Amino acid sequence: MLKKLSIAAVAALSLTAGGAMAAGGESHVHDVDFSFEGPFGKFDQNQLQRGLQVYTEVCAACHGLRYVPIRTLADEGGPHLPEDQVRAYAAQNFEVFDAELDDFRPATPTDFFPESGLEGAPDLSMMAKARAGFHGPMGLGINQFLKGMGGPEYIASILTGYTGKEKEEAGTTFYENTAFPGGWIAMAPPLFEDQLEFADGHSNDPHHVAEDVSAFLMWAAEPKMMARKQAGFIGVLFLTILTVLLYLTNKKLWAPIKGKKFEV
Repeated sequence: MLKKLSIAAVAALSLTAGGAMAAGGESHVHDVDFSFEGPFGKFDQNQLQRGLQVYTEVCAACHGLRYVPIRTLADEGGPHLPEDQVRAYAAQNFEVFDAELDDFRPATPTDFFPESGLEGAPDLSMMAKARAGFHGPMGLGINQFLKGMGGPEYIASILTGYTGKEKEEAGTTFYENTAFPGGWIAMAPPLFEDQLEFADGHSNDPHHVAEDVSAFLMWAAEPKMMARKQAGFIGVLFLTILTVLLYLTNKKLWAPIKGKKFEV
């Protein structure tokens, strides 16, 4: 009975996944060796700062980060910008509507990043988390489990997956993209050669730029990732020590009894 149920479940899952693949088309998401992957991985501060620059100069015109407070740019474990730079960044790049003034004013660190500025453009606050379980054979998330592939890889693959082909449907231009489900996306290619110049002299090749902004969006979705990993490591360490102590205590308590020989 159990064997029959298992076969039926596998068959149903295969049919569902196969139908999804047939409807959406196969997409290719490539693996990227991000510094924050693995139990001991951590964000690269310089990469996050470059990613913030990419978001500000390329993505912010259309996509928002409405769940991310601007002040968190100064947090340790993130971009970790000096507080005066965070204030200057907020004031120079964003305006927010103030109900008390009934007008717009320059943003401050206590404000959140603005919402998406283009209708239909998704907010990027949780994009890296929303796509975390998307990848792998038949969309089952196997690549994420085995290789650590998740949302950041999906974003980087989308940004670099354009083939240069275009088509028009119902007055909308679509661009062929090898990473997007279905193979065609309405977003025009956002990255091109020598588009940006980084203060640290890092490569501005589109593939490196895509990785930088993907890492930044991972931090935006999981700003406390480093603290969570540290807490998890400490928890595992304490549980290991507790297990050893319980084992030794158990042996000591039962040693006198186990050592006796009972006559029958």
